[in-house]
Amino acid sequence: MPVNKDFLEILACPKCKGKLELNEKENGLICRPCKLVYEIRDQIPIMLADQAKPLEA
Repeated sequence: MPVNKDFLEILACPKCKGKLELNEKENGLICRPCKLVYEIRDQIPIMLADQAKPLEA
C-alpha cells in the first residue's frame, strides 16, 4: 500500500522546510532544492536529513 497522498501534502523537508514529491518508484520523497531523497520504509518516510540520500540527476 503506497503512502497516503493527503499525508504527503503536510510533509516538508526537515532541512529546508520545502515541498516534497514522491519519486517514480514510490519508495522515496524528493526535495529538489536540497537535492535529497528521503527513503520510505514500510510506508513510513524516514525524515532524518542525515539519513537522506543524494538525488541522482
